[in-house]
Order: sequence, then C-alpha cells, then structure tokens
Amino acid sequence: MAEAQIVGWAHSVFGKSEAPDTASLMAEVTGPALEHAGIGAEEVDGVFVGVFNNGFSNQDFQASLVAMGHDGLRHAPATRYENACATGTAALNGAMDFIAAGRGRIALVVGAEKMTATPGAQVGDILLGCSWREEEGETPGGFAGIFGRIAQGYFQKYGDRSEALARIAAKNHANGVENPYAHMRKDIGFEACNAVTDRNPYVAAPLRRTDCSLVSDGAAALVLADAETARRCAGAVAVRARAHVNDILALSRRDVLAFEGPKRAWARALQQGGLTLDDLSLVETHDCFTIAELLEYEAMGLAAPGQGHRVIEEGVTSKDGRLPVNPSGGLKSKGHPIGATGVSMHVMAAMQLMGEAGGMQVPDAKLAGVFNMGGAAVTSYVSLLERVG
Repeated sequence: MAEAQIVGWAHSVFGKSEAPDTASLMAEVTGPALEHAGIGAEEVDGVFVGVFNNGFSNQDFQASLVAMGHDGLRHAPATRYENACATGTAALNGAMDFIAAGRGRIALVVGAEKMTATPGAQVGDILLGCSWREEEGETPGGFAGIFGRIAQGYFQKYGDRSEALARIAAKNHANGVENPYAHMRKDIGFEACNAVTDRNPYVAAPLRRTDCSLVSDGAAALVLADAETARRCAGAVAVRARAHVNDILALSRRDVLAFEGPKRAWARALQQGGLTLDDLSLVETHDCFTIAELLEYEAMGLAAPGQGHRVIEEGVTSKDGRLPVNPSGGLKSKGHPIGATGVSMHVMAAMQLMGEAGGMQVPDAKLAGVFNMGGAAVTSYVSLLERVG
C-alpha cells in the first residue's frame, strides 16, 4: 500500500474576500500549491474538492470549478466531497485512499467556501443543515444555539466554566496575531473575552460572541504524493496515522457531553500510530465554539470529564505549554470557511513540522495532531503527522 505524503500546500487569507465565488478562491491556491510542491498540473492524477455549499451559492458541481481556474487540470478526474464542517478532511482522506489504493501517484486537495456574501440569518440556517432538522431545526441562534445548548448542559453538570471558555478564546486570538492568513489578527485579552458587553453580547447563552468562530471566506490546498514520488520533492510530511469515526446525528439519541466520536477517533489514531499525547508537539483542533475545544481536551485525554477547565487554566495548551493547541489561532481567530477548514488545519500542521510557520512556530515540532469535526461531534477525523526526509 502506497501511503500518501504531503509535499506542497497553499493557503489564502481568510476573512471577507473580494473573490466573488469558490471558483475564484480555488484559483488563488491551486497554482501556488503545485508550485510549492514542484509538481506540474499535468502530473496530477486526481483532484479532491471539499466545499460544503448547501445554499451559500447557487453554483454547484464544485469539483469542476478547480479546472476553471487552471487549464492544466482540465482532464484530471475531480470529485467533490461534503461532510459538514469536516468537509476538507473528508476530501483529504479521499485523496489518501486514492493513492493508497494505487489508483494514482499524485493528488491535489482543494477546500473552499464563500460565506460572507450570505446574510447572517441565512448563514445560521444553512449551518443548521449540519444538525437533525426534525428535532433541532428551530434552535434559536442557529448552529451557535446547538453549541449553546451543549454549553448549558455542561455547566449544569460540572459548574459554570465561562472563565475557562474566555481563556480559550483569549489564547487563540493571541496566537492568531502571528498567523498571516488569519481572519482576525487581534489579541483581545481574557477580560474582554470574559465580559458580556455591547461588543461581546450573548449569541446563544452562555456562549458570547468571542466564544464563536468567524464566518469567513477562504481556500486552502494540499498536494499529496506516494512515498517514491515524494522523495524527489524538497521535503514531505507523512500521515503516521488517521482515524474517522461517526456518531448519531440526533442529539436526543446520545450523550453529547461524552464527545464519544472524538474520543474514539483520538484513541484509534494514537493506537494506530503507536503514540501517546506526550509524543505530540502540537495539536490543531476544531474550536468552532470554545465549548468544543474544552470538550476536545477531555476527548483527547488531557483531562477527565468535567476537568477540561484545568487544562487551560494551568497553561497546558498555551503556545509555550506542554501541548500547544491551535498555535495558528484555530477557527476562533483564523476563521472557519467550512470546506476549507480541514485542509487549512493540515496546512498549518505541515508548516509547523517543516519549520515554515514563522511567528506561529512551535520550537522543534516533530509530531502534530489534527482534529476536524463535522456537526456536534457527529463525524470526527484525527490525523497524526510527522516530517520525513
């Protein structure tokens, strides 16, 4: 089996883009990713596209749009993937499976989303498509309301952890200052994140505006190659282990606070890689809302259930802590263009491992974990990456 390695990447600036659509956003990263890898478009055996869409644009058939911005890819087989907020990693896993199966030697993965042209209330409803509409479709606050309910349940069971959530937000915003691709490069500080004010109102109590990731436009791309092909490239990042676990969509049919899908995905990936959390240099995790990052601390094994607040309070996940989490600023600061998010997280991890992360750099980074989640812990992907060569 020919395991895929990451040999190149590109990343747009996330935020409110002047690019009118996903085709334009994809064009921003496709050529640069191939150039970074030293791979010609004619060498690409397959294109794997992650775009959620679900109403953000009336132009669909998104897989065909990559070639619209790069003529050299017009005959490369292209397929679009969708798996809620984990859409980008779904496309990446499809590309890795393609290479592992021997169907091709080089694959291009592109994730993109154009969100800011859609009115806010409509964005909330589109994202509710990642929930079980039959029971959750009228949740006040849209998808933020789903995680507001999760935070309420957590607080009722374990006590008010608003301060811990504010510390997570402040950490990620401070980290994002050093990320040139981030939507919001501003160190807001703990006090501002912890206060409820006109600038930081409740969005879906107990979640405040600073507890919620940003609605963003953006794109990211990865070039993958089999090991033999990767040896001709300047450097490569290998996927030492990966896991994908799903759980029931309806919240009424599971204990969402257990984050069982993420917990199983982390355990499976660590076992497959022969690793423990202590072996990791950093983690890029899915902080769509700060309560998600808190629960992910518990799911990955940094703390027992109900004790995730200690992880952030003790500085474990700070950039200079025992296990830096989201040195890129995470979704909270970097932004969350749905289809691009999972690809972006892997780009950030690869940059760290290759020593190309600039001001975000974690010293001597050797192993990185990536956790990308779709829905409220419905689909969970964990990737464990390491530099080779």
